[in-house]
Amino acid sequence: MRDFQTIGERFDYVKGRPAGFDYMKITLAMMVVVFHSVSVSHGSKAGEWLWDTPAQPFFRAVLPLFFGVSGFLVSASLDRCNTLIKFLGLRAIRIYPALAVEVTLSAFIIGPLLTTYTLQAYFSDPLFASYLLNAVGEIHYRLPGLFADNPHPHTVNGQLWTIPYELYSYIAVAGIAVLGVKRKRIIAPITVVVLTLLHFVMRLKAHEWQYVPFEGALSGSLLVLSAMVGVTLYFYRDVIPWTPAAFAAATLATLIGLSFPWGGEYASLFTPYVAIYLGLMDPKRIFLVKNVDYSYGMYLYGFVIQQTFAALVPEGRHWLINSVVCVFASFAFAAFSWHVVEKPAQKAKVLVDRLEALYLAVATKWRSRAPAVQPPQ
Repeated sequence: MRDFQTIGERFDYVKGRPAGFDYMKITLAMMVVVFHSVSVSHGSKAGEWLWDTPAQPFFRAVLPLFFGVSGFLVSASLDRCNTLIKFLGLRAIRIYPALAVEVTLSAFIIGPLLTTYTLQAYFSDPLFASYLLNAVGEIHYRLPGLFADNPHPHTVNGQLWTIPYELYSYIAVAGIAVLGVKRKRIIAPITVVVLTLLHFVMRLKAHEWQYVPFEGALSGSLLVLSAMVGVTLYFYRDVIPWTPAAFAAATLATLIGLSFPWGGEYASLFTPYVAIYLGLMDPKRIFLVKNVDYSYGMYLYGFVIQQTFAALVPEGRHWLINSVVCVFASFAFAAFSWHVVEKPAQKAKVLVDRLEALYLAVATKWRSRAPAVQPPQ
């Protein structure tokens, strides 16, 4: 008889809503702000310098941890949905409203107030129109005349680069759902293997068939891989142990892998377990995570707030000052985003439910009218 709890048993024990995931997400969002404070305050080269310090594996782990958590929780959502209509509808409700508001505030308020262009030149510049495409996931970083004199010049919100990869992760989950992952869970680890090999081959092809390891942050494709490992952990939750020993081994493997440029592919296979183990802890909730989720707002608004602070307060261009001020400012904007945008947007779930119900009714009616297939004589 085994003497350990599985991930699934732990997930059921905490009723699918442990506080650990919420604490993890808000902590990771704060770490993103702290990390960016270096390049925002001192320039891109200073930010690159971080990759040569002992803190490298910890900073490199932030986004794979985020994506590992996302893959696991999104799989739980998929399990609760009867159709992809509901699954994709819920994902859209979670991602797009806050993203659209962030893009709108940046383009129509921060931009006109801080641009070095005249307002006519600002609004007629093609950069303005292209920046609005961020609201639908087509990422652009510049607005006319904005932040040109900052240590990290021109970039309005560098953190948006991960949004398309989050969407790709959702598409990948939807794809394996179509293939029947709920019935044949082996599809999930097969997808991980395929993505790992595909990433490696494409990396070789891009560099004339010579392996060139990543310097700095992991690539977007490895973040998708981390998400799919999170998906695999969910679908095999009934057999994968939730133990301190497994956590220690995964943490060690992650830190070793992310300490070297070549270790990204290797570490991406272990980092999600670290995230899931911590996420399934259930400490007492405080106001930071009690009936709220400020992590997405902090992640979304953090960089543009940091750039705005660097532009308005030149004497505050020190990573520690930027970190302290902008963590609190990002938290305030995240609270605004949650209570004014994200939480009210959840009411749109009713429309998704109606659309799903309509689809199921039509599908049921169509199947009832379809002629039965006669067996061969």
